[in-house]
Amino acid sequence: MVDFDVSRLPEADHPAVGETAPDFTRPLVNGEFWEDAALSDLTDDGPVLLVFHPMDGAFPTTYMWQAFVERDLDVQVVGVSISTPYEHATTIEERGLDELGYRLFSDPQNEVAETYGISHDLDGMAGVSEPRPSVFLLEPDRTVAYAWTAAEWPDFPEYDAIEAAIADL
Repeated sequence: MVDFDVSRLPEADHPAVGETAPDFTRPLVNGEFWEDAALSDLTDDGPVLLVFHPMDGAFPTTYMWQAFVERDLDVQVVGVSISTPYEHATTIEERGLDELGYRLFSDPQNEVAETYGISHDLDGMAGVSEPRPSVFLLEPDRTVAYAWTAAEWPDFPEYDAIEAAIADL
């Protein structure tokens, strides 16, 4: 059994079901390259599962991506974290994300998480924050069809609920 402390997180003020998710433009990384892309460009192509996760290499990130890969979801899946495009390229390769078409937005300043109301200050690291684990299923007009945000650290999404929400689109 893993030995770590569980911490209660403060309430998040994230976009709720029925609201429009904020648009943003950041470097979007796949297995071969990255380029600036807007979230709205992705949703123009269909629904998007937007997965906010801690920095690459953290155990929650590894666990979350493993669970998503095992489920091979029938929707565009994109992640967002503070990791650099170089770190994302390594994660994409190591986790087999490219084989499923999953891509990762790089947001080193954590501005997207702040906009979404899910920024989490890292203990013992003054001025350093990252997104708390969160999942938003977005319809093509960026309406939030499903939302989940961690209430504790660590906390993980309800993967069956995500699959059910995708099936309901």
